[in-house]
Amino acid sequence: MELLKQQILPLVEQAINALGATDLPVASMLQPARELDQGDLTLPCFPFAKAFKMSPVAIAESLASSIPEHVSLSDVTAINGYLNFRVSPQWLASQLLRGAMDTTHEVSQRSVLIEHTSANPNGPFHVGRARNAILGDTLVRLHRLWGHEVTAEYYVDDMGKQVAVLAWALEHLSHSDVESLLRGREASNPTWEGKADHQRVRWYQAAQKLRQDEEEAPAIEKAIGELVHASENGDEGVLQAFEDAYQPVLDGMLETLGRLGIQFDRFTKESRFVTNGDVTALMDELGALEINGVADNGAQYLDLGARGLKGKTEFFYRRGDGSSLYATRDIAYHRWKWSMSNELINVLGEDHKLQAQQVGLTLEELGQERPEVVFYSFIKLPDGKMSTRQGNVVFMDDLLEEAKAQAAKVVSELRPDYEQEIIHQIAEAVGTSAVRFNIINVSPEKGFSFRWEDALSFESGSAPFIMYSHTRAYSIHRRVSALQSSSVREDLMIPDELPQGLVDLLRILGRHNDCLRKVVHEHRPHLFAEQLLHLANGYNAFYRDCYIIDEGEVNQFFYQISELARNVLRKGMVGLGIVPLESM
Repeated sequence: MELLKQQILPLVEQAINALGATDLPVASMLQPARELDQGDLTLPCFPFAKAFKMSPVAIAESLASSIPEHVSLSDVTAINGYLNFRVSPQWLASQLLRGAMDTTHEVSQRSVLIEHTSANPNGPFHVGRARNAILGDTLVRLHRLWGHEVTAEYYVDDMGKQVAVLAWALEHLSHSDVESLLRGREASNPTWEGKADHQRVRWYQAAQKLRQDEEEAPAIEKAIGELVHASENGDEGVLQAFEDAYQPVLDGMLETLGRLGIQFDRFTKESRFVTNGDVTALMDELGALEINGVADNGAQYLDLGARGLKGKTEFFYRRGDGSSLYATRDIAYHRWKWSMSNELINVLGEDHKLQAQQVGLTLEELGQERPEVVFYSFIKLPDGKMSTRQGNVVFMDDLLEEAKAQAAKVVSELRPDYEQEIIHQIAEAVGTSAVRFNIINVSPEKGFSFRWEDALSFESGSAPFIMYSHTRAYSIHRRVSALQSSSVREDLMIPDELPQGLVDLLRILGRHNDCLRKVVHEHRPHLFAEQLLHLANGYNAFYRDCYIIDEGEVNQFFYQISELARNVLRKGMVGLGIVPLESM
């Protein structure tokens, strides 16, 4: 709890100095307590044993007895070599009501560019792809919540083989060809008949099947290869044909993402860096480096083993025919991104770790910083990995429709008096929020198998649970607003004795910005999801223990705490992409 730490750090340093030691890293050692029932901050005394020639237990007990009383402290205790500090709930309440949470955000002149999603536009979004989009969008939202200037960027792969396959298929295959090739595979969902991403993916899948045919494959591979080669050399006609093929698909994908509240500030095409000459200039620059090498076929590479890379150390950036590779264009893109921002964050699947290392080392070789990268593990179906190519996927559109239907059923049972339009609005918000939370609530590096029952859970520990807590707080706000119009007095008195539910809520609020800071700096949004669950639970306990409106009279102190919690909860929900409904 940073609020408490700022108050007691001088007291702790003074007590340690009195024992005969100075210049110890007390500030970095004073940390959140592991067990909340023991306190809010703790100081492990084991590192001091050598300096003081005392046992950690004795040091902690000595320090506990020498820390003076302070308005911010409820108590100081020594337990098994740890010095524990518990905040005074009255002091904490006064600080929070005076706006302490609004002044702890860091002031930064750094702009942050977060590149995420960047999925190949060859078919609808499926649940596996959505982890990148939801993780990336949540990072964008949380950085903005912390006060950063953020650009959310989508890097459009408009010249790769997958786009070439789609373009070839659309030109050479009729609708009957596609349906014949995909006979036996599940038909396209008629619900999405008007969405180009759902329709064109079948052309892509049909082409993929043809590429496995021993008779058809050679000619198809030759044609696709020529398209890719032409695009890599900046052929404007081919690039336009590619765009005509993928843009309707990308539009459909963005429509799905928009339903999840995911938006982008900028779209940057991969081909941009070929057509504007950046890639050619880059390859010439790389060719002049001392770690440059030339293969027998004329292809050029960097020997990144000389810079510490293990395993596959040869990083090829130019083919023998002079054309560039995807990673080459990625480096040109990153150099451009550094000119647009001073902090870069990329969200990538775990299968991109090697390429991320190669790009990072090459950027450093060119005198440029490497970006920060958030890697995530893939979501799988219970019986295997999701693949648009093979067709074994759960499309996000289908999942969102099912989530909405499930939510509508629950709302209809709980609120039979609601009109259908209201039920659908609530169901859409609850369904999309539940899906987002199901994905973001898992640490990025942990893989998990997608299960419908988990994604659509409306039980405690879910987005709907958080949403309900917010609507409960908003209901209080609405009722109090109807009872009174005057603002709360500034000389609001804080009782000497506070109900336990209120004390617990204050401690959760006191840690809120600490959690947000950690999440933003360490790119671990699942921790913020946990924090919002704590906050929702804390508010419910506070609501249980504290009667804000009692026989028509408003307890102004309780109401101000309720309003503080409501606003913090609402902002946190926006940070996670959970819709903060006012009623459910």
